[in-house]
Amino acid sequence: MTIALAKALGSDVFRWGIDLFNHGYYWEAHEAWEPLWHAAKRSTQHRLLFKGLILLAAAGVKIREGKRVAAVRHATKAAALFRQVVTVPSRLFETALGMTPAALAEYAEAAVTTRAILPEPKPDQPEPVFDFILAPKLESV
Repeated sequence: MTIALAKALGSDVFRWGIDLFNHGYYWEAHEAWEPLWHAAKRSTQHRLLFKGLILLAAAGVKIREGKRVAAVRHATKAAALFRQVVTVPSRLFETALGMTPAALAEYAEAAVTTRAILPEPKPDQPEPVFDFILAPKLESV
């Protein structure tokens, strides 16, 4: 189980999702991570992490759209899922995200409790709405 999880977290698809997320392409990040979530049928921890990331990306979309209630709903669910990710050995998630799932939960909640002032959108260039980035450690996951 851990080998499959390490493979998914080190995959180009996972890292592509992180890159999209960090650059404000939240819908696209969601789309990148969804197949990983579907593939994780037997690993509860794996599914929790990917579902949390998908919901966090959805919260980013809703923040940008100015839909506060939906953003809070998605971010709160994401934070709850991240807090459930506790039993994975070898700090796989921390290495893959560049932070612990608990820290990511705090960032998710903070994103919707502080009033976001979004910059004027640039044509064809989304602005990130979160004040953190996901930064996988360079070592092999």
